[in-house]
Amino acid sequence: MSIDSRQVASALLEAVPFARTLDLEVVEVAPEAGGGVRAVVRLPDSPATHNHVGGPHAGAMFTLGETASGAVVMAAFGHLLDRAVPLAVRAEIGYRKVAMGPVLATARLGRTPADVIAELDAGQRPEFDVEIEIRTEDGTPTSAMTVLWTLRPHR
Repeated sequence: MSIDSRQVASALLEAVPFARTLDLEVVEVAPEAGGGVRAVVRLPDSPATHNHVGGPHAGAMFTLGETASGAVVMAAFGHLLDRAVPLAVRAEIGYRKVAMGPVLATARLGRTPADVIAELDAGQRPEFDVEIEIRTEDGTPTSAMTVLWTLRPHR
């Protein structure tokens, strides 16, 4: 699988204005072994997104993780937008440690794109997890998140 990271970033930030509001940066979108997809998105350190203890607000952290998961979905399934619309079904986040400074979310597709596409081709509405790890720029883990996505076929 070939991925144009700049094209994915551009499409994602065009489709999701709130990601631009937070000044999120798509650092990387790349294929992984076994047909997987990985995306890394960065939230810069800004007083405008801080909470009462000086780190990124929980809502900004959630948006960072969800945006990283969306980058994975766009990279893996963007070529199917004429057949189906990707939708987040639910998300869960666990905050482990207060993040200080810029943070990076690394998202990974939980299933191979081929398996998901096979379900779509069979007339099903596939669901798949995207796992996200959020860390400070020095590598300290701060949060973990899972977003369950679906591809809803056009009628």
